[in-house]
Amino acid sequence: MARRAGKRKLSDYFVWAILALLMFGLAGFGIGNFGNSAVQVGSVGNASISANAYARAIQAELRAQAAEGGPYQSLTDLRNAGLDRAILEGLVARAALTHEAGEMSLSVGDEEVARQITTTSTFQGIDGNFDRAGYELALSQAGYGVEEFEETIREDVSRSILQAAVIGGLPTPDSFTEIMVAYQTETRSFTLARVTETDLTAGLAAATPEELQEYYDENGQRFERPESRTISYAWIIPDMIMDEVEVDPAAIRALYDERISEYVQPERRLLERLVFPSQEEADAARAALDAGETDYDTLVEDRGLTLDDVDLGETAATDLAAAAAEVIFADTESEIIGPLESRFGPALFRINAVLDATEVPYEDAAEHLRDELAEDAARRAIDDMLEELDDLLAGGATLEELAEETAMQFGTIDWFDGMDQGIAAYDSFAEAAAAAQDGDFPELLGLSDGGQFALRLDAVVPPSIPPLEEIEAEVAAAWRATQLRIRLEERANAVLTNLALTGSLEDQGLALTTEDQIRRQDFIPDAPPTLVPQVFQLDAPGDMVVIPGARAAYIARLDSINQGTRGTPEVAALQGLFGAQIANSIAADVFEAFGQALETEIGISLDSAVINAVNAQFP
Repeated sequence: MARRAGKRKLSDYFVWAILALLMFGLAGFGIGNFGNSAVQVGSVGNASISANAYARAIQAELRAQAAEGGPYQSLTDLRNAGLDRAILEGLVARAALTHEAGEMSLSVGDEEVARQITTTSTFQGIDGNFDRAGYELALSQAGYGVEEFEETIREDVSRSILQAAVIGGLPTPDSFTEIMVAYQTETRSFTLARVTETDLTAGLAAATPEELQEYYDENGQRFERPESRTISYAWIIPDMIMDEVEVDPAAIRALYDERISEYVQPERRLLERLVFPSQEEADAARAALDAGETDYDTLVEDRGLTLDDVDLGETAATDLAAAAAEVIFADTESEIIGPLESRFGPALFRINAVLDATEVPYEDAAEHLRDELAEDAARRAIDDMLEELDDLLAGGATLEELAEETAMQFGTIDWFDGMDQGIAAYDSFAEAAAAAQDGDFPELLGLSDGGQFALRLDAVVPPSIPPLEEIEAEVAAAWRATQLRIRLEERANAVLTNLALTGSLEDQGLALTTEDQIRRQDFIPDAPPTLVPQVFQLDAPGDMVVIPGARAAYIARLDSINQGTRGTPEVAALQGLFGAQIANSIAADVFEAFGQALETEIGISLDSAVINAVNAQFP
């Protein structure tokens, strides 16, 4: 029975061993310095953890991080994140299972080990058969000996048998699944009363100087300016010089003639064309239309087509057969015309719109075309300047001198991440500004519109809070927004408190809306994001709660609690999903507890000296 379980499913550890270790290889990282697998970083019972296994696991994680663009590119990064400890704990858990499997005499024979190896695609040649030479080469590159690897396979399959035995047959409690489904599918209907500034009994007065000072002192961090960089730059873009570029009028006329189809368009129709296999069928369809027995959309469906299939879009007379074009473009009243002959057979045409002929005279298009040609010419002129600009920078010219001696313009900006005005709107400038270091030699860099720039870092300004007098208007606006939120919430709470004396929510003169069948994950547009979760915390219909917001406070009254509809495909799918998630969660918890109990019972021994020696092999 044990061997059958091993054949049914490879353990996660086995997949890890085949793919993570062999695919990424370990040549060049000093693993051979540990001799053979007898060098151990630790043991659990009678199962050892070799230095080579620990080194492979570290390297596999580093390679995986590099492949995925992860943040941990060195052992130091892994250690700072605690991942080296997690890797070691994983090896300890595997060793505990190996020990227990050995104690229970769980193992597989050579035949099963051979089957696992020969059916692994990594070790197969181009003909799909097991490649012995490729197998031995892959193991050598991964730092494995053949016997060591095959013993690892035996242990992994044995562990998978033990794992299946521990978590197999765990039932999923139906009651738990039903509770989860009921919770997720429950909806609520409620009424919202909106309290706005117009509902306040008195308007908001302007803040006094004392109130502004107190608010600024208590909330100074709200007004903190981010770190900025004082950047000097010289730049040139096509827009700066295009007005100075000479454009030959003949070139403008030639471009207009080249694009004449854009400027002079004949009368067109937005058409749909429904083709029939024979004239008889087309005539029958037309007769049914005329008798009111069907409509055009139904005819399209009856032919097994969609409206997209029959749509011709904008169609000129020259796009149609001459006879059909003559009829279609002569008729300005009918919606459906035909049957008419088309290149694919007799067809009914539906006219969805008539587009009149249009003409943009050369005089109206000339200015736009001139700007387009001038911009192209300006780009070429900038390209012609590159050698001169490079020579000036190489000769030690400052950015200020560059602007004095060429068409470039000089400027200074207090740049911060996210700035999107002027030159800061260009991604290449933002990247260069963020990377600039004090003392860097300015270099010429390109802009997306064909421009060029060079920059210099003058200073780095740390985050700071401006003095109140510099941002008084901003502080006043923030103070007012805070006071408005407080006043709106107070007004909503007063309405709620007085409902027993003043009647129902409908009698308060507030704007009301009704929200029906709202789910837990839904949200109400323009309302605070906490509104729906707070409504779902109400216990019974009639209960009410106040939810404050920036521009309005809301009074929510629960009207009904609606249970999810059982038996629908959506609920059945949700029940299956929850059942699988709960089963997996229970299995993971049980297996983790089993592993922890094993480690506690058996005892763990780790050799910090060997661990440090392995770690020293990595940069």
